[in-house]
Amino acid sequence: MSSGPQNGSPIGRRALLARVARTAGVAGLAGAAGSLGAAARAAAAVPAGGTDSTGGAVRGRYPSNWPDLEPYGLADTRMDLWPRQDNSFVLPLELRPRDEELGRVWMRDTYVNCFKVAGRRPLYVATGTTRVPGLDTAGPWNDGIFIWTASSLRGPWQLADTTGIRPGAEKGKVWSPEFAGENRPGRTVVAPWQEYWYDDRFGKRGNVWAPEVHYFRDTWYIVACMGDHAHKVGSFLLASEGGVEGPYRLVEGNVDKPFGDALPDAPPAGPGARFHIDGSMYTEGDDAWLVLHNNLYARFRDDMEDIVPTTHLPAFQQQPYTPEPYLEGAYVFQHGGRYFLLHAAWDRTSTDADGSTRHAYDTAAPGRTQYHYDTVAAVADHFEGPYSRRWTLGVGAGHNNVFTDVGGQLWATFFRNPNFGYWADPARIADAAVPGVVRLEWTGPQGDRLYVQRQGQSRAISG
Repeated sequence: MSSGPQNGSPIGRRALLARVARTAGVAGLAGAAGSLGAAARAAAAVPAGGTDSTGGAVRGRYPSNWPDLEPYGLADTRMDLWPRQDNSFVLPLELRPRDEELGRVWMRDTYVNCFKVAGRRPLYVATGTTRVPGLDTAGPWNDGIFIWTASSLRGPWQLADTTGIRPGAEKGKVWSPEFAGENRPGRTVVAPWQEYWYDDRFGKRGNVWAPEVHYFRDTWYIVACMGDHAHKVGSFLLASEGGVEGPYRLVEGNVDKPFGDALPDAPPAGPGARFHIDGSMYTEGDDAWLVLHNNLYARFRDDMEDIVPTTHLPAFQQQPYTPEPYLEGAYVFQHGGRYFLLHAAWDRTSTDADGSTRHAYDTAAPGRTQYHYDTVAAVADHFEGPYSRRWTLGVGAGHNNVFTDVGGQLWATFFRNPNFGYWADPARIADAAVPGVVRLEWTGPQGDRLYVQRQGQSRAISG
């Protein structure tokens, strides 16, 4: 998923003891913080003295880091790292007719940010992957990208007013394959590879995933991804010719294909149709980068119409797990002068050698069961890295973004993955796929980690 500030089932005690050994860009209030410094640096930052309720040493006004789980790659499942009633809530987004039966908006890949546009009040923006009436998921087709706005995180959240652009269309829908008829010479709204199509197996096909909204150099942008049922699967960029509501057009570099080159793996669309997914944007000053799933990035051209051509897309310098699992939703933001890289990773359970349940960011294999779709984080002094070892930022909060509210409080989004694991259980599925936000805590410039606000640090949430 995006940039941040610049834009504007617990582990058993026995198992735990055994394992524990600038803000940049013109628009930004958005963004965030937190991460893991080098182990020695973090340890030196913890003075002797009292402890907080999380078991770590108290460091003045900052909460403390938790010790790393060993070996590297174990997942922390403690309830303190879950979005809970005391540290999170579901945004009360304005309902569309399709939402009324459920009583809320069904959403994956929730994205929220807060922007300060010159001369105006702060503007909160929300978007995400949604579905059409009659389907349980966002495939094999959905009908585009919706945006909600508010002046407060608590709302009221209103659908973006698109009635002046498309008087007869559904309010709040800022882009859709349905808008292909708006294409004109020199102005593409929907490329041929983004249009709906049909086959005997799936019927209607074509879906869009994980949109993000950014305000950069006085222009609103949306970076998003055509999903596995599109003609071509990959990331693209839309530029607004007006406000956050649009109208949006496709940038020149995406008229023929998504960003980057085709990959060897094949989605339902067929070989050669899959490109780099889950595109995100990071901006700093007058420069912008495309962050791609799951370890690549590219600089945007100065005119933002394409990425700078290169033989091979560069990769972030990371400390991978062994083995490295499938990661999703790469997202970079800056806080406190450092760079933070988030990934979504599945915590898979298996049976450990002592018979206990092992939670780890493992590759898929027999005997390993998807449990929670987590957020893991790492920190670096430079955008490209090298990044520190990762740690669990939030349980069940994968594929998210981080932002700062008008009061300077850090938040992350979450959606509760309905496809597999904990939230796919029939007893919980009704509470999955939500536009959720959870308060975060930073452990300060020395500890330099970000966690979901832990129970020992929680307070009544507001926004």
